[in-house]
Amino acid sequence: MEGHGEMGLIQENFDPSMMVRMRNDGYESRSGSDNVEGASGDDQDAGDDQRPKKKYHRHTPRQIQELEAFFKECPHPDEKQRLELSRRLGLETKQIKFWFQNRRTQMKTQLERHDHIILKQEYDKLKNDNDALRAAMANPACNSCGGPAIPGQISFEEHQLRIENARLKDELNRVCTLANKFLGRPISSMAAPIPIPSSNSSLELVVGRNGIGGLSSIGTPLPMGLDLGDGAAMPLSKPPMGLMGHEVAIDRSMFVNLALTAMDELIKMAQTDSPLWTKSFDGGKEILNLEQYTRTFSPCIGTKPIGFVTEATRYTGMVMINSLNLVDALMDEAQWKQMFPCMIARAATIDLISSGMTGIRNGALHVMHAELQVLSPLVPVRQLKFLRFCKQQAEGVWAVVDVSLDISQEGTKANPLVNCRRLPSGFVVQDMPNGYSKVTWVEHSEYDESGIDPLYRPFISVGMGFGAQRWVSALQRQCEFLASLVPSSLPKEDHTALNLAGRTSMLQLAQRMTDNFCSGVCASTARKWDNLRVGNVGEDVRVMTRKNLDDPGEPPGIVLSAATSVWMPVPQQRLFDFLRDDRLRSEWDILSTGRPIQEMIHIAKGHKHGNCVSLLRGSPINANESSMLILQETWTDATGSLVVYAPVDIPSMNVVMGGGDSAYVALLPSGFAILPDEQSSDCNGAMVKAGDNVRDGGRCLLTVGFQILLDSQPTAKLTVESVETVNNLISCTIQKIKAALKVT
Repeated sequence: MEGHGEMGLIQENFDPSMMVRMRNDGYESRSGSDNVEGASGDDQDAGDDQRPKKKYHRHTPRQIQELEAFFKECPHPDEKQRLELSRRLGLETKQIKFWFQNRRTQMKTQLERHDHIILKQEYDKLKNDNDALRAAMANPACNSCGGPAIPGQISFEEHQLRIENARLKDELNRVCTLANKFLGRPISSMAAPIPIPSSNSSLELVVGRNGIGGLSSIGTPLPMGLDLGDGAAMPLSKPPMGLMGHEVAIDRSMFVNLALTAMDELIKMAQTDSPLWTKSFDGGKEILNLEQYTRTFSPCIGTKPIGFVTEATRYTGMVMINSLNLVDALMDEAQWKQMFPCMIARAATIDLISSGMTGIRNGALHVMHAELQVLSPLVPVRQLKFLRFCKQQAEGVWAVVDVSLDISQEGTKANPLVNCRRLPSGFVVQDMPNGYSKVTWVEHSEYDESGIDPLYRPFISVGMGFGAQRWVSALQRQCEFLASLVPSSLPKEDHTALNLAGRTSMLQLAQRMTDNFCSGVCASTARKWDNLRVGNVGEDVRVMTRKNLDDPGEPPGIVLSAATSVWMPVPQQRLFDFLRDDRLRSEWDILSTGRPIQEMIHIAKGHKHGNCVSLLRGSPINANESSMLILQETWTDATGSLVVYAPVDIPSMNVVMGGGDSAYVALLPSGFAILPDEQSSDCNGAMVKAGDNVRDGGRCLLTVGFQILLDSQPTAKLTVESVETVNNLISCTIQKIKAALKVT
């Protein structure tokens, strides 16, 4: 009935002359902006002569912009949402309803037209290939001399295909042998054909004219694949390409063997009643029993390098996401990075070993590279190259495992750039009846702690930097934020302050601001920075510089970044509340000294108090000064807190709040990262007794970072005085914070 109603609406809303104009204009430009007064989809059966001529109303550009923005987020608004749009835009609810019906019909027409064009192109390509093959068969020629083909002699192309097929057959047999060792039962091979996937499968292993196997939607399917143990065949993709100069080409069967072994280890370590884990003395965290672990598992990536230490943690939590969506996000490097902001500096998929079964991620196997970070200049970024393997364990139960690829082989030397190895780590996710998922995360790694400052070594060793709880906490916070983006769940203050487009644009700007702040603190390769060591700058302060020539999101010229970390004898939450309170900002912010600060816009990023994006305004002290705007993002959880801010100019923010592109807003972020210090030691490593200069029974690690523009000319010279000025700014800010909190 709904489809019939929409068709009736289209027939009533457009007369023949409009159809001619639609055909000439391409139909796409109308965007459902014209509505007929009193028209509805159920008026189809009534005769045109039995009712007066309809009046046409063209919406205003502002109404069209609002409707288009809402349509992108929610193409099927309910009655409550239509009432809200009607009130906001000054339209009747039935006009809103008809506009969305027209827009959905238009979108469907556009998609059908696009599919038709694609299918026609594929048809033409296949027809041309078919004609070429017929011509070749009708006029066979010898490849060597160009004359007629000799009966019984095979062509060069056929000879190459036979060689390639023999190689693929040999590779498949090796893969099946390895899988047989893991699964404990015979695996089908070329001698016993594996069932070929159905003809409607979108991904099949094919061999083209060039004799290279790969994933394609068109081609001759071969009975090849890896049995995953549940009757499903995992297609294998083309061989890895683009190896680094110091890397050794590893047989792809070793990738499969390593992935299966790592998955088995993860499942056993994630079991609730596993004897591999014991409770800590306080009954809180779980500790890996290394003796039991050594007896249970053999090293899958070689022995631990000399000087490396072990870190192992496990944590379970409820997350506001279903298992399929979580698995899809983790198997896509861009979404993975977005799900864990401030933890992943950079991520990339190097090679696709297998895309998994058609339509789902079961059996997907990727080779990935990532840079993991802790927000402190005293902790080096972890560079990892690893396998990521995804497998469905049962209905609504999935597992994703990572394992490093720095496998030591005979005759090769260890890569000196590797400062961390990730042993089988990952998570098992299970759907729950209430729409949440239960996630059990396991993190197990070996790393070189010599590059970590002594202040942070106890913090990293217990997993507070890269451990399982930090991954789950970040995932919980991000999923709560994504759920808050649904229009029906927006807080009232968000509706009254900004429209949906403005809200989205401001959130994107805040995310870019936070990403730039993290890159300036951790010195990842996400952005190009040059390290400096000049003047009286201490060893615990990282100073970097970069020249911006063409990035519109940053002021042009020489940008200086400085960051350091200190130990604070105050609890994490108390310090976070102090730094984010706009009423206390003048006690530490030099730019805000003497200015009354007021929060203009507040965008909640979840239900937890303090997780938000704000636009602050500093009122002028006298008539000679102008108002100052500050964009600020704050969040907190059990594993850390963040306060990032940047001054912004008023015209640019007016564009952003109106839904404009935020990529051209130039900003230089500064801020603070707070990490809870659960160790009973001070900054010098000495033991701290309860009550010794520690208020409220807690302490934390504070990272302070500033980015400033030294000179608007990229060719300007960097001076020692400018570097020392930034260093003094950091020292002054830390002293102001300590004085305000009355700590030493």
